[in-house]
Amino acid sequence: MTTSASTATMPIVHDTSGRPLSRPFRLYLWCELIGLFFFVPLSLYWVRDYIPGLLIPTLVGMGVVCMVYLWRSKGFRTRSLFELSAVREQLPMIMRHLLIGVPLVSLLTWVFLPERFLAFMLERPQLWIMVMVLYPVFSVYPQELVYRAFFFHRYERLFVARPWLMIGINGLAFGVAHIFFGNWVAPVMTAIGGVIFAHTYYRSRSLLPVVIEHGIWGDFIFTIGLGWFFYSGSIS
Repeated sequence: MTTSASTATMPIVHDTSGRPLSRPFRLYLWCELIGLFFFVPLSLYWVRDYIPGLLIPTLVGMGVVCMVYLWRSKGFRTRSLFELSAVREQLPMIMRHLLIGVPLVSLLTWVFLPERFLAFMLERPQLWIMVMVLYPVFSVYPQELVYRAFFFHRYERLFVARPWLMIGINGLAFGVAHIFFGNWVAPVMTAIGGVIFAHTYYRSRSLLPVVIEHGIWGDFIFTIGLGWFFYSGSIS
């Protein structure tokens, strides 16, 4: 765990060259962050009835764009998108999150939404298996490319010595993206999850631990019966 601890205290650089940001460029980055991660998702809420079928293709396309950007960016370790070593380092923390969260979410679902508890898995087992396999690949990985790898690499220079603020804003942005589904459960749960995932990414500086953590949580949410709140078919 020595590597994780040292990574967690890693100072956030000003830019890829180490030079302080100019005031105009800092302002531009803030406008870009707010526009891309808050204004655009909020705008999509008003046209959500017309684009539910385009959700996954759009997400995959965004992931590809971000991956190309990261590959071409100076100072970004492209190996961090695929390296396995960080998974072992972050696994204890990921397991702690699961040991606390899974029983709690299961209990709340069973108490407040008993009609949905395990319904998806029991009533549509074949579709459930497809979701368990395909969701981490076509939804989770593109989301993490955009919201963790791209977000941190592009905007961390705005949060010198304030990683907690970056993690909080990242989680909030992740929640705002899920307002698209037209219910309060999706944005609230994903804002909490976004903070957890952002913290994991900040500690590891590697994408796979976050993808695995996000994938496990996502598959669990669908299994327990809450996936309806995150499904484009729920948009009305």
